[in-house]
Amino acid sequence: MAKLKMKKIKKTDQKPKDVSEKNDNVLVLPPVRMSDEPTPKQVKWINRQRVLIFAARGINHRHRHLMEDIKKLMPHHKTESKMERSKNLYVVNEISEMKNCNKCILFEGRKMRDLYLWMANVPNGPSAKFLVENIYTMGELKMTGNCLKGSRPLLSFDPQFTKDPHYSLLKELLIQIFGVPKHHPKSQPFFDHVYTFMILDNRIWFRNYQILSEDGALAEIGPRFVLNPVKIFSGSFGGVTLWENSKYVSPAKLRQAFSKKAGNKYERRIEKKVINEATKPETGYPDIEGADFFKGDPIEKAKDVVIKEEDNEDDTDNEVPVKETKNKLTMKVSKTKVDKTIRRKQLKAKSKAISEQIKKRKQFKKKPVKS
Repeated sequence: MAKLKMKKIKKTDQKPKDVSEKNDNVLVLPPVRMSDEPTPKQVKWINRQRVLIFAARGINHRHRHLMEDIKKLMPHHKTESKMERSKNLYVVNEISEMKNCNKCILFEGRKMRDLYLWMANVPNGPSAKFLVENIYTMGELKMTGNCLKGSRPLLSFDPQFTKDPHYSLLKELLIQIFGVPKHHPKSQPFFDHVYTFMILDNRIWFRNYQILSEDGALAEIGPRFVLNPVKIFSGSFGGVTLWENSKYVSPAKLRQAFSKKAGNKYERRIEKKVINEATKPETGYPDIEGADFFKGDPIEKAKDVVIKEEDNEDDTDNEVPVKETKNKLTMKVSKTKVDKTIRRKQLKAKSKAISEQIKKRKQFKKKPVKS
C-alpha cells in the first residue's frame, strides 16, 4: 500500500507544461463559430453533378434489377420512391429540385412488358426518351469480371456520335449523367472500368468492362442493355420535339402485327386447298389412254414407240409445210393461255367466297347473346 501511495504522489508532483512551448506555426481556431457565417466549402469538388434515379409504378422485376445495377455503377446518384402513373411528368422537375439534383433518369413501364427510359437535364432541358431492349442484368450474366464499387469509369463512344447532330446531343447528355465527378465523396480516385456506347441498327448499345491490366485487357462485368431513341425534347420531360425517330415502331404494334399473321393461318390453309384441287390434273398420265400400256415387255414396247416416232417425222417432213406447223403451235399456245386465265379467275372467285364465309362465321361468333 505504501508503494502505491508513493507512485501516486510522484505523478501529482509533475508540473503542467506551459502553453508558450507550442510551435508558432500552429493556427489556433476561434472557440465559437457564428451561425450566420457560411460553412467552409471543398475547393476540389468542382463538378457537382447529382443524378436522381427512380421509377414509375408498373415496372417488371427485371426492370427493377436493371435500375439497381445502374445505381451501383453511379455513386453520385440519389434515390426516390416510386411515382404514381396518374401524375404528370412535369412533377419530376419538382422532385429533382427537392433532392438537389441536376440530372434525372426515370424508368417508365408499360403493360408490365415494355420499359421506357427518360434522361433529362433539370430544369431547363433537353430530355430524351428511349425504349430499353435486350436487358441482361448483372445477376443473369454471372461474368468473371469484378471492379471496386464507386470507382470512376472511362467513357468510350463510337465515332458515329460526332456525325449526326442528334447523336452529338445525346453524347453530351450521357457524359454528364454517367461521368462520375472528380473528388466525389463516395467515389474512388482511380479508373477501374470502362463504359462503351456503340451505335448499331440506329440504337445505342451499352457495355461495361473491367480494366484488367495496363496493356488494355478487358473483362465484361454487366449489365447489358440497348437504347432505342424515340424522341428528343427541348425542355425537361416535355417541350418542343427537336428530333423524332422515323424508324421507330412501338412494341405493341409489332405484337399486333404478329397476332394478325397468326390469325390468318386458317384462311391461307383453306385457300391453298382450293387452289390444289382446282389445278389438280384429271388423270395421272394424260398422254396414256389405257392401262394396256403397262402390260408386256417394256423394252420391246419402247423400241416400237421409237420406230413409230421416226416414221411420223419422215412423213411430216415430206408433206406438211413449215408455215402450217407454226400456225398449229401458235393456236395451241393461245388455247393454253386462255385456259390458264379462266382457271385463275375461277380460283380467285372461289377463294373470295371462302374468305367471306370465314368472316361471316367470325362475326356470328362475336355477336353477344341477348339475355
